[in-house]
Amino acid sequence: MTNNQLKVKMKRQARQRRTRLKIRNSLARPRLAVHRTSKHMYAQVIDDATHRTLVSSSTMSKEFRAVEPRLKGKKAAEWVGKDIAEKAKAAGVTTAVLDRGQYLYHGRIKALADAARGNGLIL
Repeated sequence: MTNNQLKVKMKRQARQRRTRLKIRNSLARPRLAVHRTSKHMYAQVIDDATHRTLVSSSTMSKEFRAVEPRLKGKKAAEWVGKDIAEKAKAAGVTTAVLDRGQYLYHGRIKALADAARGNGLIL
């Protein structure tokens, strides 16, 4: 690894640690964990008290492939946010804490969170 790559990796790890420390203080609510790759978005609502995933959604799911197979970027993130909010409400979850991990709150992460809020999930 080059020196620049190490700096980028260290910054990401520091962001992730900072985010997780803030979330650890609010164990009363489940967390909405978000992961993104260059092609796909993944979101899951996790109850840390029981260590179980309550609901999940992604651009890899069969529902997404059946409804919107060609969506990409922010539009796909909005679909995942809407879907995770609907599934969470059906499972009885109304509030959650956003766990963005190492990712900055902009772009696709922000689109997913805004869509989840717009569909009734309190973040």
